[in-house]
Amino acid sequence: MLTTFNGLPVHALLVHFIVAIAPLTGLLVILCAIWPAARQRMVWLVLAMAAATAGMTPLVTNSGEWLEHNIEESALVQRHAEMGDTMIYFALALLIGAILVATAHVRASRGTPLSTALTAGIAVFVVVAAAATTVQVVRIGHSGAESVWSDALPSSASGGTESGE
Repeated sequence: MLTTFNGLPVHALLVHFIVAIAPLTGLLVILCAIWPAARQRMVWLVLAMAAATAGMTPLVTNSGEWLEHNIEESALVQRHAEMGDTMIYFALALLIGAILVATAHVRASRGTPLSTALTAGIAVFVVVAAAATTVQVVRIGHSGAESVWSDALPSSASGGTESGE
């Protein structure tokens, strides 16, 4: 497994893929679930993005675990690692949502659309999965930023102004 790249932990590089692609995938899968014109144009792209998110998540987690074992222990790092371990469940929920939307698309294109109730149920699942994924990405990212930067800034800098006042 690649652990560093140009002297940087690969986790610091890979994590940005999840930070960018998971919320974008969530937004696009919601559009596909509730707007047939978007589904017609983007369903396969969104399915590929959801699969990439689910596929990259274990790589990001594994690189994070390597980093965790090669830096000083701290409660903040431990908390971030524990939260990061949950990301796979959110990525899989997003992938399931994308698969359901793609299935609805295929059925409709073959002249056997799903019932309105089932289509609505898929849309609700997709909205919940996408929102939960985005919230979890933010929570994990925030905990990671805290674990890296909490000791770097003086405590007076938390006041919100450039001068720390």
